Amino acid sequence: MSSEGFFEQVYKVVEKIPHGRVTSYGAIAKYLGASGSARMVGWAMNASKKAEVPAHRVVNRNGLLSGKHHFKGTHLMQQLLESEGVVVKENQVQQFDVLFWDPRKEL
Repeated sequence: MSSEGFFEQVYKVVEKIPHGRVTSYGAIAKYLGASGSARMVGWAMNASKKAEVPAHRVVNRNGLLSGKHHFKGTHLMQQLLESEGVVVKENQVQQFDVLFWDPRKEL
């Protein structure tokens, strides 16, 4: 599968993350049957500007906003999450286990 095809599959999953919920790069990779490809999911999120997906809802496995530097503005990723009611402190989603959306269980 080409990286472009993989990216499109990632975007289809990300589009389904509910408002106010978050998931991880690894959870998306596992759902797509590519459990060792969390980094490729990250690359897809970095390239998602033209796909217009809610990339701010994808964080690392510990709830850290590891992709925040790819958003315009200093705190845009955090602001987008907070506008959905997600509490972020010191670049980490609070109550991550409660807000975590697992595509393997939800889709």
